[in-house]
Amino acid sequence: MENKHPASDNTKLTRREALKLAGVGGLGLILGATGMKSLLPSASTSEKAAATPVLADGIIPFYGKHQAGIITPMQDFICMGAFDLTTTSLDDVRKLFQSWTAAAARLTAGQTVDEESGSPHLPPADTGESAGLNPMRLTITFGLGSSFFDGRFGLAGKRPAALVDLPRFNSDEIRKEWSDGDIVVQVCANDPQVAFHALRNLARIARGKAVLHWVQEGFQRTGAADPSGSTPRNLMGFKDGTNNPQVSDPAVANEIVWVQPSDEPAWMAGGSYMVMRRIRMRIEVWDRSALDDQENTFGRHRDSGAPLGKTNEFDDLELDRKDANGNPVIPANSHVALAHMDGKVKILRRGYSYSSGLDARTGQLDAGLLFICFNRDPRKQFIPMQQKLASVDLLNEYITHVGSGLYACLPGASEGGYIGDTLF
Repeated sequence: MENKHPASDNTKLTRREALKLAGVGGLGLILGATGMKSLLPSASTSEKAAATPVLADGIIPFYGKHQAGIITPMQDFICMGAFDLTTTSLDDVRKLFQSWTAAAARLTAGQTVDEESGSPHLPPADTGESAGLNPMRLTITFGLGSSFFDGRFGLAGKRPAALVDLPRFNSDEIRKEWSDGDIVVQVCANDPQVAFHALRNLARIARGKAVLHWVQEGFQRTGAADPSGSTPRNLMGFKDGTNNPQVSDPAVANEIVWVQPSDEPAWMAGGSYMVMRRIRMRIEVWDRSALDDQENTFGRHRDSGAPLGKTNEFDDLELDRKDANGNPVIPANSHVALAHMDGKVKILRRGYSYSSGLDARTGQLDAGLLFICFNRDPRKQFIPMQQKLASVDLLNEYITHVGSGLYACLPGASEGGYIGDTLF
């Protein structure tokens, strides 16, 4: 889908990482108290390196002004989960974030989640499935849902005004089992086992304080599949992520992604707001559609990715162009025309594809897009854009939004501190 944004790091990037754009894909796993099936990540966009350095052996440091995994160039896989807190003690929650911070710093450095006791009579501290594996650019990003700020912990007065309850959009068929949660954890890596290992061990640490509400895995193409670094394609076969903002420019990132000190509340400065939408694609219906219908739906040529009537993928849209009969070359209700928002509203998109096999109710593929985007203020960015798309987008014939969540992604932590210390 349009308006995917490049994620960035101050790192040595391959050409593929420097051009990579958000895409789609998926696998399934079962994890957590609800027994939710989860899927795999999809492709993403990345243009230049920006704020987070990548060290030797694929290590992206956990500590920093901002959390990694937001403008970090997209990794190949995601394992994302939302937790519901079972404790009612704020001290327990604080200790959980302290423990998670220590574990995340070790995991992203390629270490085990904790030191082993050496006792044969105790369970190992680490589950062990990533032993001997490289860190694979692992990032772990934490966010808080609106329910975190209910009456349980005395934090209702600290709920950010931008952390609103998302309105219901046209084409929404939102299911509770794929939505919301007190805490969200986005784990990304260039290896699915490394990503799964991290989320699994964070869930172990949370025992007695929180349980998993939903888990979703996703994927995008790997370097071996496409060493050229061309724009990825989504599960509908179209290039996905051509028009992403250049967040490698700090001024652009500050405008679009990062909460500023002048914004409210002050404890969110350096953080961002994440929107998650689990979007089911009607693959079988799409596959029976004529090519011209597909291209008019997106407003781009399928093969080249160019705007309709143009030759090259990165040619200007020129939405006011007319054909010989005076009709718009790019339909006004095409996805690209609506998502453009007159160039005035932008989001940083970081979506992955998913697939969870067959839907037992219909016998059709359960596959689509794990849409993730980051905003400085979703009230001014994601919500007006989605309202416009939901109203008349031709793509709505082929997609359904079945999961949804808005989360306040916390500012980064410095060594000696912990994620959430500005709030707690």
